[in-house]
Amino acid sequence: MQASRLSHVIYKYVCIGKSACIKVPNTAKLRGGDTPPFKVIGATEMQIEFGYGKDIQTVDVPDGNLVGVLMSNPVEHERRGADAVRYALENPIGTGKLRDIAAEKIRKLASADEDPSSSDGSRPEITGRRPKVVVVTSDISRPLPSYDVLPSVLDELYAGGCRPEDITVIIALGSHRNNTEEEHRRLVGDRCYNEVRVVDSSREDLVHLGTTKSGTPVDYDRRVVEADIRVCLGNIEFHYFAGYSGGCKAIMPGVSTPAAIQMNHRMMISDDARTGKLEGNPVREDLEEACAMLGVDFIVNCVLDEHKKIVYAVAGDVVDAHRTGCKYLDRMYRVSVPEPADIILVSQGGSPKDANLYQTQKALDNSKHIIKDGGTIILIGACNEGLGNATFEKWLCEAGRPQDLIDRIHADFKLGGHKAAAIAMVMQKAEVYLVSEMDPEFVKSIFFTPATTAQAAFDEAMKKHGPDARVIAMPFGGAVLPSV
Repeated sequence: MQASRLSHVIYKYVCIGKSACIKVPNTAKLRGGDTPPFKVIGATEMQIEFGYGKDIQTVDVPDGNLVGVLMSNPVEHERRGADAVRYALENPIGTGKLRDIAAEKIRKLASADEDPSSSDGSRPEITGRRPKVVVVTSDISRPLPSYDVLPSVLDELYAGGCRPEDITVIIALGSHRNNTEEEHRRLVGDRCYNEVRVVDSSREDLVHLGTTKSGTPVDYDRRVVEADIRVCLGNIEFHYFAGYSGGCKAIMPGVSTPAAIQMNHRMMISDDARTGKLEGNPVREDLEEACAMLGVDFIVNCVLDEHKKIVYAVAGDVVDAHRTGCKYLDRMYRVSVPEPADIILVSQGGSPKDANLYQTQKALDNSKHIIKDGGTIILIGACNEGLGNATFEKWLCEAGRPQDLIDRIHADFKLGGHKAAAIAMVMQKAEVYLVSEMDPEFVKSIFFTPATTAQAAFDEAMKKHGPDARVIAMPFGGAVLPSV
């Protein structure tokens, strides 16, 4: 699809189904009335906004060069936010309602010599020990608005007979840093923070449950293992080697160990470990096997729009509900383009997903599917926290060239090093500019071309590729999965 020059009609770009981004008159409505991250300037240019930390970067792109601005497909969402969560809880997939699961667990804990059912048919009073309930949710590096999900989950647990003192919310750290108390409150919201216990997952107090067929040791936070009721929250988005986030990932890698995560993630080098693939994906299959060795009673997973707001939710079985959520994500974010690009402008969408290069890499990886060999990718991410992972930093700083990172991951897989190798694989195909807050000389030392602004990087790329260069913009590159 060739992009024609603008004349007297003002246009905007909108993704329609799987036919990529098409140009429509500016009078047409966007999905849900959303404001697009771009505007027309003059007669022949489009100004595109990219999230950059808590700020934005803008780039003026000639209309004749612009193939499209990749956004989500126009899906009409029936419910949003807490309404979507409540609907999912009332309509679970593959399990009963959470309140009924909780009530049944309580009945089993009740004293055998007393009737736990009350005469008026209300929920049972516990005559045995109190139930141990854990709700596992995402840490500060993830966009899940737990504060919008947890109130309804707590209400369901209370309706099943649980009390606030029975419940612990565990922030799943995986391989990430601990969260501060201020971050805990921000993550879960004031109500949850004040009602129940909120803690980070532990990497020290663990229970070993065995080993998967692929050799991954299954070690989990003791509080999760010893819980009577396990509820897992998460958001579903594309994952560059596990296929999708969400589902079992709250448990593995969420409350597991670096050693277990490393053993699982070493399979990322398989051709079947890729974005948007579940069946036959060795990473995903190993994760779900490890999770099944523990068991999860109930999940609540959300699909978010580009502004990190809930537009769909699923609840119920850790696999069945997750798969339903993945299908909805595909409807929203799988897009096709008519041709590969010479230049791609891509961002994670701003804070918190571009806090460091370790997280920003996800947007880079999605863009690789539609860049021409020898093309230029302009990665826009503040990276105000630097690289974000010690091993990732060590590998990047020790390498003499990108190929060294690829050779190293094949010889000796290390968690953290895997993302350095993934970046190197993209660099085999394209030049990668990095627009960030990091020191330009340091950026250059880790094989990126530094730029102070996205506009400056784009201007240089246009000089390289010429006046007929084909350009694609991905303002929310970590979310959209493009293909040609």
